[in-house]
Amino acid sequence: MNEIQLKYGCNPNQKPSRIYMEDGSDLPVTVLNGKPGYINFLDAFNGWQLVKELKAATGLPAATSFKHVSPAGAAVGLPLTDTLAKIYWVDDLGELSPLACAYARARGADRMSSFGDFIALSDVCDADTARLIKREVSDGVIAPGYTDEAMELLMKKKKGNYNIIQIDENYVPAEIERKQVFGITFEQGRNELNIDKDLLSNIVTENKNIPEEALIDMKIALITLKYTQSNSVCYVKGGQAIGIGAGQQSRIHCTRLAGQKADNWWLRQSPQVMGLQFVDGLGRADRDNAIDVYMGDEYEDVLRDGEWQKRFKVKPEVFTAEEKKAWLAGNQNVTLGSDAFFPFSDNIERAKKSGVAYIAQPGGSVRDDLVIEACDKYGMVMVFTGIRLFHH
Repeated sequence: MNEIQLKYGCNPNQKPSRIYMEDGSDLPVTVLNGKPGYINFLDAFNGWQLVKELKAATGLPAATSFKHVSPAGAAVGLPLTDTLAKIYWVDDLGELSPLACAYARARGADRMSSFGDFIALSDVCDADTARLIKREVSDGVIAPGYTDEAMELLMKKKKGNYNIIQIDENYVPAEIERKQVFGITFEQGRNELNIDKDLLSNIVTENKNIPEEALIDMKIALITLKYTQSNSVCYVKGGQAIGIGAGQQSRIHCTRLAGQKADNWWLRQSPQVMGLQFVDGLGRADRDNAIDVYMGDEYEDVLRDGEWQKRFKVKPEVFTAEEKKAWLAGNQNVTLGSDAFFPFSDNIERAKKSGVAYIAQPGGSVRDDLVIEACDKYGMVMVFTGIRLFHH
């Protein structure tokens, strides 16, 4: 099969729509179930590249949760702590496979953004991962294969219409890629940059101590940025992205957006949030929404009389600004990646507030000296990769 007809393009009025191989060869994907759309395939192909590279760089199974052609989360398959299992709503599933842990982390980093995601898995989808996927709101999944039990579980999702795509893991695309905009063809060489240890060797700060865990997190940050709509910034900790800021015209806005998401990830682990008592039967998405509002400035929307009773068994105490600041101070040793240079040191100041200790960025700004000076002030380690990672 060298062509798949789609219902429509990005929007229902954009017809006809298809994916196909220009050279007449077979497509490297098989639709096992459902009818994936134009955006589904964009998410699937970007997500697959991301997880394939993550596994190659770390040796660990990888997963990503994509929305609107950018990852909401990406992670490798490290075991979950009891706290992470609880805030990701998987503590009732028992011990999970490494691949399932990777998806739990990818989905759990920013659950608000991951709602209705398209999933990419680096390895054959197993039953543990399928059980996790089955109960989340998701549009589809792409993987190199599926066990029989996983297929049986996923086929029951969305009344049998869940999108399940299998990709040939040995497929190698052409070195030159093309796309059309306004009837005009753009052509460029594929971004085949290898994110490895050599790329992270140019340490420009006074502090030059990067532990192995931080090197892995740097690789995760940069590979994630490689498939995130630019401008983009990514915060990583413990083998997973914890905050991704995508598609902002200003880099400081990316840093702030991603930093706020990283802060929310950490706040979810606070006693105030972990201790929330939800009413019986409240779904995961409704719990996520309630937590997001409770942690934010509009907390009164879920705490006022007549509203809190819909969500909580017991009315929660206000999570004060002072309490949040004190809790956030405990988030340390975070890694930050940027797809292009930081033009001002304000990015470093904002990163510090979210516990960043390690930074990977291209360098090359006329104000590099001021950015390095800000890192040295806080004892941060910063690497200049010399490579920009724009993705559009």
